[in-house]
Amino acid sequence: MAGLRNARILAVAAALAAGSARAAVKTETVPYKDGDTVLNGFLAYDDAVSGRRPGVLVIHEWWGLNDYAKRRARQLAGMGYVAFACDMYGDGKVGATRQEASALAGRVRGTPAMRRRAVLALDVLKKDKRVDPDRCAAIGFCFGGSGVLELARTGADLKGVVSFHGGLTTKEPADPKTLKAAILVLHGADDRNAPAETLEAFRNEMRKAKADWQLVLYGNAVHAFSNPDAGHDPSRGAAYDEKAARRSWALMTAFFREIFATKGSD
Repeated sequence: MAGLRNARILAVAAALAAGSARAAVKTETVPYKDGDTVLNGFLAYDDAVSGRRPGVLVIHEWWGLNDYAKRRARQLAGMGYVAFACDMYGDGKVGATRQEASALAGRVRGTPAMRRRAVLALDVLKKDKRVDPDRCAAIGFCFGGSGVLELARTGADLKGVVSFHGGLTTKEPADPKTLKAAILVLHGADDRNAPAETLEAFRNEMRKAKADWQLVLYGNAVHAFSNPDAGHDPSRGAAYDEKAARRSWALMTAFFREIFATKGSD
């Protein structure tokens, strides 16, 4: 009997191992273009999931499409989504220093290219054969948080957007006639980039746009709180905060369950 029980245990373990191997997250580099500029996005999905599923666009920090953005895409793929981390700078450029990152971001932030490239990336995601184009969302970090809010302001057909410590100001406020996406903004309460007047201006924009919006502030957290690579010294103005990172991701997860729910589901 003991031998038979051990054989069953080994069989179950082998089956679980095989299932785990089949469920590996796959990744691909996906080239697309903005005029003559070649953009190289990063697609991640679980090949064990069958049928079309929700898609999530990921817009990177000011550094560019780096390992952090790709890790987030893989994480989303492991949750059952198709994730597309887009390239907002072209040719996969990544800043090696703060000065380089600032220069790269400065060429795009606040220009027509920011909205245009976000829209192009969303189009790439929606056209993927694994994606349900009617159930898509976008998330972004810092520069990318600004990007997903700008994408929502274009009137893009999205279920929702999530901004992690992103910029909140804009030259073209949301229009109640075109805004479709629900909006979730996750911010550090001590983020120097979002003083009280900036937060209030954003609230007023959302009210005027009659948006479905949420603004959540995490106490003691500063800019870049979601990224462990930001270090642990809040006095620098940017630092990782484990509680804020964990809580904000959990809130995003709940937000996705709500906006991606199909009719008739609980």
